[in-house]
Parts: sequence; C-alpha cells; structure tokens
Amino acid sequence: MTIHEPDLSDAAGCHPMFLGVPSNVEFNKLRKRLLRNTRQALEDFALVKPGERWLVGLSGGKDSYGLLALLLDLKWRGLLPVELLACNLDQGQPNFPKHVLPDFLKANGIEHRIEYRDTYSIVTGKIAENQTYCSLCSRLRRGHLYRVAREEGCSALVLGHHREDILETFLMNLFHGGRLAAMPPKLLNDEGDLMLLRPLSYCAEEDLEKFAAAMQFPIIPCDLCGSQDGLQRNMMKAMLADIEKRMPGRKEIMIRALANTRPSHLLDRKIFDFAGLVTS
Repeated sequence: MTIHEPDLSDAAGCHPMFLGVPSNVEFNKLRKRLLRNTRQALEDFALVKPGERWLVGLSGGKDSYGLLALLLDLKWRGLLPVELLACNLDQGQPNFPKHVLPDFLKANGIEHRIEYRDTYSIVTGKIAENQTYCSLCSRLRRGHLYRVAREEGCSALVLGHHREDILETFLMNLFHGGRLAAMPPKLLNDEGDLMLLRPLSYCAEEDLEKFAAAMQFPIIPCDLCGSQDGLQRNMMKAMLADIEKRMPGRKEIMIRALANTRPSHLLDRKIFDFAGLVTS
C-alpha cells in the first residue's frame, strides 16, 4: 500500500501541540516522513481497529513524546480512529521532576493519567550497582502499564520503540541470546487480553531526535539506567552506528530483512521440515 503524505499547509488545522512548530521546509519534510512511516507501520501490521482505546506510554524521553505527537497528529487529521490516553508511570526515581509531564499534557489539552509506583527501590534493592537495571525495570514498568490499561478500558498499550530499538534487540538476541528475534510491531500479552503496539517501528531514531528538538519537548532523562556505562544495548547501538557510517543505508536494509525471512535458508527445524525435503 502506498501511503500519501498529509498536507501540512494549514497551520490552524492542527493539534494544539503543533501550533508553535517551525514552518520551514526541513521540518515539514521531517514531519511528513515520520507521519508516513508511522502510517505505514499501522497499515502493514494491522495495528488499528476503529473505536478502540489505546494507552500511550509516556516516559518523558524523546521517543515517547514523538509517539504521542505523531498519533495525535494522525488522529487530528481523521487518520487514526481510536481514543488515546497518555500515561506516565512515575517510578520514584530520585530528582524526577513530577510537574513536567502533567504541566505539558494539561497545556496541550491531552487526556492523561499519572501513575505513581516506586519501582526504583525494588530495582536498586535487587540488582547490584555494577549490573544493569534495564530488564527488571522494564518488566515492572510493563506490568503496571498493563494494569492501568485494563483499569482504563484500553485494548492496547502503545510504546515508542523505533527502528534502532528493533535492530539493537535483534543484534542482542543474535550475539547474546542465541536466537533470531527482535521487537515485533504487534504483540499479544501473555494473558491474551491486551495488545502491545509499536507504531514507530519504521521511524529512524535520528529523525525522532530532530523532531523532539524542533518540537521543544521538555525531555526528562532517565537517572536509573541512563547513568550506567557498558550496557549491551549501548554496544549494539555503537556497532550499528559504525556500520551505517561505513555503509550508509544499511539500517534500512536490515529492517527490511526482518520482514523478508526465508525459513528454508535458516537452520531452524521447528519452522522448516528439513527431514521431509526430498527429491522428486
């Protein structure tokens, strides 16, 4: 399916979040590209069922801000027939500026819920300082967001993972997990009652960084895992950056490769019947 770019010429006809955005050609191209990539993912992976209610995870980082803005932009244009509820999980991290997200969401007229759960103490109490917090922190956060989604009558939890997140996860599984797996754009939770959606699966992290800067989102850094050096994911990120620098365009080819698998050319006997392969 060919996704046509939206008309951005009518500045008055936009969500309040976009009222003060740059009007230059470069930003318009960036915005159109992100919207196009998001719509393509929504279409390719059948993420949308009209009339549903989505819980949009908002951490305060560039990716989740970008996700929320793009979904609101599409909804404003009549291209996303679902209800959106933004949700921030305040995890009790030291020096977390509690006012930033509520102020931002209220100023832009965005329906939201702020949920406080002290997962910080749990994570730091169970994991040594020289080990990575990300896995446990992520599981705890995901569990609370699923709970909130159920309480709010949402059918899906929507997260801001982008193209690089998917590729980094693929490489981590390849080098450390001994399996071919990444982050799927659409995933049914273990309980079978909620979908996890990733509409930014085709969006480049570099584009989201530029978008966040142009939109002047009030970014909140993560003081938990963001302060740890030597994480496996950072190593994968550096590897991908080096590959892209040496061979521009490789990331785009890699993300396409994840949608173009050939079981007969791999070694997994569970998905291809090598024993039943005989000559005619």
